[in-house]
Amino acid sequence: MRLTILGGGGFRVPLVYGALAGGRAAEVTEVTLYDTDPVRLSVVRAVVDSVPGGPPVRTATDLDDAVRGADFVFSAIRVGGTAGRVADERVPLDEGVLGQETVGAGGILYGLRTVPVALRIAERVKALAPGAWVINFTNPAGTVTEAMAQVLGDRVIGICDSPVGLVRRAARAAGADPDTVAYAYVGLNHLGWLRSLTAADGTDLLARLLADRAALESFEEGRLFGAEWLRALGSLPNEYLHYYYFRREALAAVRAADRTRGEFLAEQQEAFFAAAAREPERAAELWERTRREREETYMAESRAASGGWEREEEDLAGGGYDRVALALMRAVAGDVRGTRLILNVRNGTTVPELPADAVIETVCEVDARGARPVPCAPLGEAELGLMLQLKAVERATVEAAVFKDRTAALRALALHPLVDSPAVADRILERVAR
Repeated sequence: MRLTILGGGGFRVPLVYGALAGGRAAEVTEVTLYDTDPVRLSVVRAVVDSVPGGPPVRTATDLDDAVRGADFVFSAIRVGGTAGRVADERVPLDEGVLGQETVGAGGILYGLRTVPVALRIAERVKALAPGAWVINFTNPAGTVTEAMAQVLGDRVIGICDSPVGLVRRAARAAGADPDTVAYAYVGLNHLGWLRSLTAADGTDLLARLLADRAALESFEEGRLFGAEWLRALGSLPNEYLHYYYFRREALAAVRAADRTRGEFLAEQQEAFFAAAAREPERAAELWERTRREREETYMAESRAASGGWEREEEDLAGGGYDRVALALMRAVAGDVRGTRLILNVRNGTTVPELPADAVIETVCEVDARGARPVPCAPLGEAELGLMLQLKAVERATVEAAVFKDRTAALRALALHPLVDSPAVADRILERVAR
């Protein structure tokens, strides 16, 4: 099988290639790395070339060449590069509202810039590799997957590492093997809740965890949200809900930081790619050092806002996106049966209050026919309310990007719960249009 990675000069690519080389995927005969930046592409090629036992690799800077005849296409692009992310985060902050890559005004700005490019990719895949499965890593993943599904239907599936990380951390905290637990999770990308966690013998691990303050506050989400709030919710939220539930504290921490996350990553990546281009023989060493620093500083402002604490070693090793992507690939290729994964797919009837074609993030059964969401218990009013409002924002973002419609863009920004004024939304749009 042929695999194409769009955004092949991206930072996560060596993790995916390492998983391929480790034999945890279906048989892949060739990997094509595609990127519009030849320097980044050559550096990442140097990193993956250092991985023993992987499939043959080629590089491409032409999209049609990259996707033609592919069986799987992993889309991990960043339209506008890190400079775009810096602006997405800084402009809202200057207007007094949260700037974050995928959440709030920053996520909407990123989506407006990314959706047209994602749609072009979807159209070229449909024309040149009509049998391919597209696995979307590109953020904001829910919005981008929903846009691509307008072209590709159910043959595009979005993935994120946050839900699987939450399940694994919660299982370990409850004293269970993460690979043996059953779970229920539902929401939108970066807006979901782990609603049940069950041991192989039927024990309700979530109830046990919520009753044990020490265990509950021993892992990332427990520290972010605190035992009292998690007990009030009766579920474990995705880490990104910290921006919603603790918006004052989160905004204050982001504004107090010396640099935004985007500014930090822009400086870090520029230094890495420059150094690795000068010394390609050290590319793998430099990449691992940089990756480790990225993981150590992930959501640093939210951790500062919740008391200040360091991430656990298990959460610094990587293996999130690549684990989900390779498990999905194996299941769709027919290598394994009955796989359950948390994915971004069309809703169908899973959440009756949402349109059937709305992309949600939930537990899916995956096999050679694709990914199908499993039924879930009815949502509470608070969770459903947030999902409905954010889905309206996502759909307005896609409408604005597709039709170049400023009114839809204004609606997307002004309706977001973290943007507190249509006047602020209007000023943000004015600033990014300059």
